Amino acid sequence: MQTTRAKYERLIGDLRTELRPQREWCEGRGLFLVIGHFVVGVAAGTWLFALLFESRAGLAAAFGLAALGGLAHLAFLGRPGRFWRMAAHWRTSWISRGFVGLALFLAGAALYLVALFAPGAPWAAGSWLAQTGYAAALAGMLVLMVYMGFVYTASKGVPFWTSPLHPALYIAYALRGGVAALAVALALGAASSATMEGLLLAWSGVTAAVIALFALEVHGALTGGNAAARRSVHELLAGRVALYFYCGTLALGILVPAWLAWQGLSGQLSLAALAALGLASALGDFFMKYATIRAGVLLPVWTPMAPQR
Repeated sequence: MQTTRAKYERLIGDLRTELRPQREWCEGRGLFLVIGHFVVGVAAGTWLFALLFESRAGLAAAFGLAALGGLAHLAFLGRPGRFWRMAAHWRTSWISRGFVGLALFLAGAALYLVALFAPGAPWAAGSWLAQTGYAAALAGMLVLMVYMGFVYTASKGVPFWTSPLHPALYIAYALRGGVAALAVALALGAASSATMEGLLLAWSGVTAAVIALFALEVHGALTGGNAAARRSVHELLAGRVALYFYCGTLALGILVPAWLAWQGLSGQLSLAALAALGLASALGDFFMKYATIRAGVLLPVWTPMAPQR
């Protein structure tokens, strides 16, 4: 009863403010949505880089992460048993397209991985069934990389999310998360010095792109003339989520792995340090997404009338 009363009083307090924070996608069950978007993005990036670096462990990790992301999405729904209805609106809804992409990825990856990991499987790795699974997983991977940014861009009630750079930023997050997850997967097994160097260079390049896109998005929000977008930036940099941004995103997600990457490119990186780099980078990305989503401020529900003369 007290919890319900507290939620009611907070809702009334939000409605009394002209610029109120959105809470549906970051608090309570909404946290599962943040986790789901984060995990499936990492899964898509991991699949891509695992193909590029020819890592079977990375492919298996990508499949597992995608499955976990799907479970997180189901946990967010009020009635998980009706999840199939989300696919019915794929022509107009990016959420539906994301569901279709996730289903396509899981089904295709399963077909491909069974042939890859089980030599005695009914179909071989080079069979048409395995190759069909490979193509389906690749198509699903592309959808998972793209759809998340458009989900937020389509949310017109939160101007901070509607930047045209948002989809590109989420693609960059997926790539950065993929490098980080693959670094952890390879560190748990074995990785050659050439592979480690390639991962570090990939991480450095994608991280530079993420920083540039995020800086441009913040600059656009501050100079775009929208009060709600400016308030979101304030909440992120100096408000209620600033601690997550500075400690989680900048310190843990950028500075720590950047120092480890510099050490590695200097020839002083161990497998344990490579795993630490991947974990720190991935956690930093999660805090970044959580902070930017929680910093979202809704447009005013009413506009004050000009005084009569």
